[in-house]
Amino acid sequence: MSAGAADRVRHFSGGIWETAYGYARAMRVGRFVFVSGCTSMVDGRVRYPADPAAQVRVALETAQNALTELGTGVADVVRTRMYVTHRRDCDAVGRVHAEVFGEHPPVATMVIVAGLVHPDMRVEIEVEAVLPDIADG
Repeated sequence: MSAGAADRVRHFSGGIWETAYGYARAMRVGRFVFVSGCTSMVDGRVRYPADPAAQVRVALETAQNALTELGTGVADVVRTRMYVTHRRDCDAVGRVHAEVFGEHPPVATMVIVAGLVHPDMRVEIEVEAVLPDIADG
């Protein structure tokens, strides 16, 4: 059974690029929730430009807020993708990822990239979740 347009629920966080670049922060399609790349940009300003661990905490808070708005949470996350601009930051980013997901580790990818949209951004993270099937409960 495929999900139709009526099965799609979008969440907008008010990020400065959502309207300008034409995307939603997150979307629920049936039981699936997709959260677009989250960074430490808050109110038009990159938070913690020199601290990748703090940046990923902000990014994951944005992702968690989107998940909550769409009826799910960290325990339902099945995949993350982390984009890091410096190899030296991978350990700090990975440790925060482990803290946040705790007993519910998703599959994950971490990729080192040449850069992100703003030069002060050190990390961006995408999140995907699957809501439990009501029949499973």
